[in-house]
Amino acid sequence: MATKVHMEALSPTMEEGRLVKWTKKEGDAVKSGETLAEVETDKAVMELVARADGQLLKVMVPEGTTVPVGNVVAYIGKAGEKVDGDGASAPAEKGSGEKGVVRSEPPKESRQPAVASSVPVAVAADATRVKASPLAKRLAKDAGVDLKLVQGSGPGGRVVKRDVEGAGSNASAPEPAATATRPLPTPHVPVRSGQPYEDVPLTQIRKTIAKRLALSIGPIPHFFLTTEIDMERAAEARDALNKQLGEAGGKISFNDIIIKAVALALVQHRACNAWFQEDHIRYWNEVHIGMAVAIEDGLITPVIRNADMKSLREIGAESRELAGRARNRRLKPEEYTGATFSVSNLGMFDIDQFTAVINPPEAGIVAIGSIVPKAVPEGNGVMVRRRLRLTMSCDHRVIDGATGAAFLKTLKQMLENPLAMLL
Repeated sequence: MATKVHMEALSPTMEEGRLVKWTKKEGDAVKSGETLAEVETDKAVMELVARADGQLLKVMVPEGTTVPVGNVVAYIGKAGEKVDGDGASAPAEKGSGEKGVVRSEPPKESRQPAVASSVPVAVAADATRVKASPLAKRLAKDAGVDLKLVQGSGPGGRVVKRDVEGAGSNASAPEPAATATRPLPTPHVPVRSGQPYEDVPLTQIRKTIAKRLALSIGPIPHFFLTTEIDMERAAEARDALNKQLGEAGGKISFNDIIIKAVALALVQHRACNAWFQEDHIRYWNEVHIGMAVAIEDGLITPVIRNADMKSLREIGAESRELAGRARNRRLKPEEYTGATFSVSNLGMFDIDQFTAVINPPEAGIVAIGSIVPKAVPEGNGVMVRRRLRLTMSCDHRVIDGATGAAFLKTLKQMLENPLAMLL
């Protein structure tokens, strides 16, 4: 009897998926564990894999179609076997072994920064002649990796997904100057037509953003605390560290320093490192920082786990790797879930100050503005100092005003005197 291929829940919050591309076609032989299709979830593009050996007998869903989790999208069976019914609305049984295994391995070669998708590196015209999986070819094209230069680890030297990710992570993207602004992500809008307007269906990630905002702004009683921080010493420390690291050691950004300071401040103020859980509050002993990353179609928040225990160099490497894969929609579910507190930084876009929306069940998030030179009183005169405006959004069900203010006071002390992070 033919095996049904269901649309699987490829992320914890996925309710439906858009079938981006079939990597196998009808009549192709398939083995269990092989990639059948690429699916856009609410957070990333992931692989739908075969759960049986045989032949792909029938494809039920064309590319570009959005399908609820559990619906049948294809059949696998013996060559010539008949398929009964269209299966278009047959849900997967709960508890079956067919749901939810994501075959997406992390790169094994390196934990160095990945090449950002904005770096203009051309792919060789004959790269498609290299022995490589379809997904590896697509990843190489997105990341600007020449497949001829990649050592394959698959059967017969075939280049597979982890090889491309590893090749990208061995290159280093140029660090922008401290005062430079990062190009704004370009939202996807349709080409102008002769009509008064164009209607574009919501993508999976935009649907999720809409749902999450409704869950946050409506039920959560936000309040906001803003402080201004002198970043002169932090800037001097950053310059000294980057000089010591040299060209091959990666670069420390202001965002890395802020993430580290936030994590250490949360260790001292556990009341802010918490989740609201309907009938209880969960106070975390671990510090996992969500880092908001703007992508073409919205926003995603990769998580730097145990950030309080990592060095600035480790945080810098991990944040660049996660941000690069976030922009390529290649994060795994465990890499964008489970944050205990979040940081959103728009300073590189020349935004002086803003308020961020809390990402439930977290109880707080800090919004980082630009670091700009300002004239400030110094003794009997005036000095020009680099200053930063920072706003904390608090869930008043968890964090009171004085609690949030105490956290910000500690955070400010750490950023104004980086040596305080060593205490």
